[in-house]
Amino acid sequence: MKKKVNKRRKNLWGGRFKKNPSKQMVDINASIKFDSRLYLQDILASKAHAKMLYSQKIISSVESKKIISGLDQIKLEIEKGKMKFKAEFEDIHTHIEKRLISIIGNDAKKLHTARSRNDQVATDVKIWIREECENLDKLLKNLQSSLIGKAQEHFSDIMPGFTHLQPAQPITLGHHLLAYVEMFGRDRINLRDLKRHNFSPLGSAALAGTTFPINREQTASLLGFSGIMRNSMDAVSDRDFILDTLNLCCLIFIHLSRLSEEVILWSSPVFDFLKLPDEFSTGSSIMPQKRNPDAAELIRGKSGRVIGNYVALFNVMKALPLAYSKDMQEDKEPLFDSIDSTKICLTVMSDMFKKLSFNRKKMLKICEEGYITATDLADWLVKDLSFNFRDAHSITGKMVAFAEEQNLKLEDLDINDIKKISPKINKDIFKFMKLESSIKSRSSAGGTNPDNVYKEIILSKKKWL
Repeated sequence: MKKKVNKRRKNLWGGRFKKNPSKQMVDINASIKFDSRLYLQDILASKAHAKMLYSQKIISSVESKKIISGLDQIKLEIEKGKMKFKAEFEDIHTHIEKRLISIIGNDAKKLHTARSRNDQVATDVKIWIREECENLDKLLKNLQSSLIGKAQEHFSDIMPGFTHLQPAQPITLGHHLLAYVEMFGRDRINLRDLKRHNFSPLGSAALAGTTFPINREQTASLLGFSGIMRNSMDAVSDRDFILDTLNLCCLIFIHLSRLSEEVILWSSPVFDFLKLPDEFSTGSSIMPQKRNPDAAELIRGKSGRVIGNYVALFNVMKALPLAYSKDMQEDKEPLFDSIDSTKICLTVMSDMFKKLSFNRKKMLKICEEGYITATDLADWLVKDLSFNFRDAHSITGKMVAFAEEQNLKLEDLDINDIKKISPKINKDIFKFMKLESSIKSRSSAGGTNPDNVYKEIILSKKKWL
């Protein structure tokens, strides 16, 4: 009877061990199911590393060319779906290295000279984030364009502005929409600020640097980095660049969620401020009349998920000693998920806004019913009748209370009844009860005056589009 031979897998780190990892260890250790999407960045960084190794005479010209050619072949294989990913090979870096060995032989083993998977993965993720930030900027720009387009269409249309979800003062719809243009503009500025992380970890190796005479500045330049990270321990253990990216995704989603909430409220028949397009609504399986704002609700819901991703990684990193720990493998799933969620939700919101329509008449009607020119009356009492603001505020409040008791609009009050509240008031007061007058009077910088709004639309186009 032939004796059974216990075949050991050839792991990258297998020389130290006598037994293979258990199946459970293989499963928990593997990251290939999510980090396979880093294949392009890994190949790019590996090619740069191979060029540098040759220029420093660490490997030969022939070896460098063979490595680069093999990496190009692997790229094509992955893109064509020919690469089979296995949990036992752990990650995308190992898969690529193993395949490179099978293509060009032992020369492939020289590629890992003067680097570790620790600096390798940090480099790959930084490149990936940099590319995705460009995509996010384009999507934010598209959303701003949709909002500016609607703002221009409705720059002078009157609607109620709310505080505490109560009608507060009349504004224009264009003014309201431009507020979100500003929010998403700050998100784009924050995106650009992430360039402060654009420094290369490659060549830091495991944590202490390397004994080989490498040129880190060369690989940094080849890969589009602004320079190198100055401390090898920080280079391999830093995840601030991911946390800052996740934080930015959270901010984008806070803005998306606020806008979604308004779309949801305004599309309700109770408000009836807007009608959603069929393409971004759903019906009910039991109630035939329903038009549900599911797209906006899904965006609002995903905000919780993205904020959770940020909190999750924050908690992973909070107590890790230097330098690298396997805990950091938990950085990629929340990152990928947050970026993916942000991209799809920006796209949906942009496309939805292009096709939705607003109910001008209903918005105007709410303004006419809500005593929302009361602040204008108080201001008039101060400016024209020399009341101090506190007294003016009190007098106006009494007028509103009286109008409510009589079930009247402010402009329908009798001047004699108004004079009972304050004898100094004259008929000029009725000029300042009109919605149009209120809107036009808000001509201070940043105010809702339609001329202001139109100017801001032009400026927003120049600034953001």
